[in-house]
Amino acid sequence: MRNGEWPRFLARPYVCGAIGPYDPAKLGLLARSGPAVTAVHTGREAALFSSGPLTPYRADPGATAYAWGDRRPAADAGADGWLPVAEAYETPGLIDAPGEVTLHTGAFGLVDVYYLADGDAVYFAGLIEPLLALARRPYRVNWRAWAAILKLTYPLLDDTPYEDVKRLPGATALIWSRTGRRLRLDRRAPWWVRREPIDRGVTARDMVALLHRALEPYDRVLVPVSGGYDSRLLASVAVARGMDVESWTTSPDDGLDTDIDFARYITRELGIPHRIVPQDPARYPEEALWVARRLEYLTSHHAWYAPFAREVHRAGRPVVDGLAGGPLMKNFLISSDAVAAGTGAARREALLASLATGAPHIPVLGDAAREWIDDQVRTAFLQATSMLHGHRAELPLSVLHTRTVRGIARSPLGLAGPEVTPVFPFLHPEFFEAALSVPVSRKEGGRFYREILRAANPRVAALPSTNEPLLPNRRVPLRSNGPVAREWNHRMLVRAAEIPGLLSPQMLEVVEAGPDALTAFGSWNSRFWLRALVLFGAWLTDYGEALGDLTPPWHGDGAAPAAAPRGGTAPAPA
Repeated sequence: MRNGEWPRFLARPYVCGAIGPYDPAKLGLLARSGPAVTAVHTGREAALFSSGPLTPYRADPGATAYAWGDRRPAADAGADGWLPVAEAYETPGLIDAPGEVTLHTGAFGLVDVYYLADGDAVYFAGLIEPLLALARRPYRVNWRAWAAILKLTYPLLDDTPYEDVKRLPGATALIWSRTGRRLRLDRRAPWWVRREPIDRGVTARDMVALLHRALEPYDRVLVPVSGGYDSRLLASVAVARGMDVESWTTSPDDGLDTDIDFARYITRELGIPHRIVPQDPARYPEEALWVARRLEYLTSHHAWYAPFAREVHRAGRPVVDGLAGGPLMKNFLISSDAVAAGTGAARREALLASLATGAPHIPVLGDAAREWIDDQVRTAFLQATSMLHGHRAELPLSVLHTRTVRGIARSPLGLAGPEVTPVFPFLHPEFFEAALSVPVSRKEGGRFYREILRAANPRVAALPSTNEPLLPNRRVPLRSNGPVAREWNHRMLVRAAEIPGLLSPQMLEVVEAGPDALTAFGSWNSRFWLRALVLFGAWLTDYGEALGDLTPPWHGDGAAPAAAPRGGTAPAPA
């Protein structure tokens, strides 16, 4: 990687390979361009390399099948195709059958599969960077990906920052037909889309019992406690199960350290060891860059997470994470306007407005850039959620399939993992199905979530929570806007300002004024815009010499610069 430090793939392996009529020389280059790997499967038009032991979960005359998620499929899995494996185990995999070769993702796509198409061959990897060794030079910028990263904090669809490298979405497979000599894209609707939820009258006690079941396979865990609903619920259930539990907390660099204060109350009530992981403001630039590089510049979230992640690696315990709790149980980012919308179009527009970063204290984007970015993000969001339109659980599922998978999941999967195993109890199939069946009207204002908390542990439920906005907050200085951070942020903004028309005149004046002008970026929205622009500037700094034409599509007459014919385009759906 650009910092010379690959993640250590200890809890799950790093994989790469190819399907279709691949070039052995290109496959060899891919294998040498990432973490150290050895061949685990090489056949005609199918190859798989792994950084660790990887045995097939199925090996018979009908097929040889591999999976590399955090859960290993049962020996009889895959008899009915790749989708049941993706749904039941949330794992990507490779299936080499006599008539075809299948490369698939998990149903949500939590474990990333990136690919580059070259003619009829597809080269794939668990990281973007190794695939760049096969991409045409100079690299072509995917402006649509950056539009979403700037406005939403994460990309959508199959986008990565590079035109030639794509991400295979959840519940999707690339299939090479040996008989038809063609490649096709197979996109499926997972079970939670096929089966619309019906209100089953699920109680809070039912939900707690399902959480107990979700944690059954584990006995020794780390439960980070933040002071909010998700972590206190999971910690309460882990303690009630008699598990060996440790709890850690760090500052999310939000200007409020109520997370630390409230976590102390929770862990004291539960009687579990609690540790505060400190952060050093002087190290913010180094740590934010470490996060950006580990996450391959895909999201502006998690810049504060580096010290915590490195300590988690040393602990070696599975990390119980509250991924998906907000949209599933308390309508997080689902506004009352979205719930009450009279039409599907109004519902989607309201949801997109909630997901997008709000207006900063000054305009940060140039007018043409803002209009182009707004249009691109709206179009991509509607396409990314199209299979959910009209679904009874459209709102929470839309949040889960976009923000949760593409942005928030990067922290447990890309920073804590792959060194340790992330555990997602709220995505356990039985709990997930039950949570979806509860109408969003019952979840408004956190009412249903508070019922669950009281059923799990009424004393912990009564403690102050960061989910209660009316509570007094303890203000602390932002590491991301301290003197050392401002100097680094400013250098990255200077780099971003080189893109014609990206920044507004007001923002260019801020950049011209120097690092101390960034002290004005203290509000929530302004901070998120600043972090996204700094991320973009850091990417330009790391990859600038390898990038091609940086003329953006909104510059000049508003037309995108002409691109050379692509040999790396995704295959069209059959």
